[in-house]
Amino acid sequence: MEEAEEEKKDEADYKRLHTFPLIRHSDMPEEMRVETMELCVTACEKHATNNESAAKMIKETMDKKFGSSWHVVIGEGFGFEITHEVKNLLYMFFGGSLAVCVWKCS
Repeated sequence: MEEAEEEKKDEADYKRLHTFPLIRHSDMPEEMRVETMELCVTACEKHATNNESAAKMIKETMDKKFGSSWHVVIGEGFGFEITHEVKNLLYMFFGGSLAVCVWKCS
């Protein structure tokens, strides 16, 4: 019985650790970075089973808030090479292996 409780505690700790957003790289100003990170977390939680819907929600919100031409990629395995406007890039991990990249390019 004690072993089962320990497993549940370990699983809860693992989930808590891996649901915290981890910014891998960003050149956004602090306020914009915090807003974008919170938006990404909200979208990924709301659309946990549909990355396309989460990306659409992030893109539409960023277009309204910070002007058009935002791009979003969400997934577990991808490589990318992009051109972006300076101070308009956020690359983060959320939920363990889910990566989110948001950038502006006009």
